[in-house]
Amino acid sequence: MWCRGFIGGHLVNRLKSEGFWVRGVDLKENEYGNNNSDEFILGDLRDPIVAQNAVKGMDEVYQLAADMGGAGYIFTGDHDADVMNNSALCNLNVLGASQKEGVKKIFYSSSACMYPEYNQMDPSNPKCSEDSAYPAAPDSEYGWEKLFSERLYLSYNRNYGIEVRIARFHNIFGPQGTWNGGKEKAPAAMCRKAAEAENQTSIEVWGDGKQTRSFLYIDECIEAVMRLMNSDFTGPVNIGSEEMIAINDFAQMAIDISGKDLKINNIPGPTGVRGRNSDNKLLLEKLQWEPSMPLIEGMKKTYAWIESQIQVEVKK
Repeated sequence: MWCRGFIGGHLVNRLKSEGFWVRGVDLKENEYGNNNSDEFILGDLRDPIVAQNAVKGMDEVYQLAADMGGAGYIFTGDHDADVMNNSALCNLNVLGASQKEGVKKIFYSSSACMYPEYNQMDPSNPKCSEDSAYPAAPDSEYGWEKLFSERLYLSYNRNYGIEVRIARFHNIFGPQGTWNGGKEKAPAAMCRKAAEAENQTSIEVWGDGKQTRSFLYIDECIEAVMRLMNSDFTGPVNIGSEEMIAINDFAQMAIDISGKDLKINNIPGPTGVRGRNSDNKLLLEKLQWEPSMPLIEGMKKTYAWIESQIQVEVKK
């Protein structure tokens, strides 16, 4: 088994706790030391040889590798070619190698970004049920690649008999994830801005702040992934929270956790769709489970971790 990155690092820990032997692969070592796999390959899955070495001898593969980031990376249009090319190559190579090496089962992490933009224009009533994916019209090239790769995995299931499990992640967050540098997502960005605000009166939020999202804490994401892999359901299925929140309210949550007196300054910037929320009817039906952690609890844990990282940077 192998995994990578923020979600992958947490997934490795869960797999290890259940007695599995785990091989990890990534372009770099986990920057926060969350790499507890039995074997680690430092390599690029865009290289077919690396992909073949990664899956060799594995019973199961967890494919989470992708070129991605927050709104500042995905929605500007500046990185579209890289996002499409890099992520597609990873998936093509992993599937091709898995088929040759006789891998029995593969988990693929898709994204809520593949849902049609036209169903997400009303911030109060987004539609993200699994059956709403077509007619396809994602709001970004990142979403288009995810949709293509879903079909790629399902075609390998049909033509080569590889068991696949597909999940559409909705904004997974938590400790040991990217929190600065431009690729961080909204939860980490809000926590960082509030934690770093020492001699200022406000923090910046892109857009009017009325756009809505839901966010799922990492531990619940991992629980859902394990339940999906242990089920007989192929998917795709949403893995996310139904606790929808406006981005200005989300920023205020981070401010309240910080205990600081800060205002919100809405500025122009990339925002993506107006509204997005996980629809968990199918998740509950197929896995007899749904997330239960309140957003505020996950944000408190994330804020504390990011605040500690800032202190480490200050001491350097």
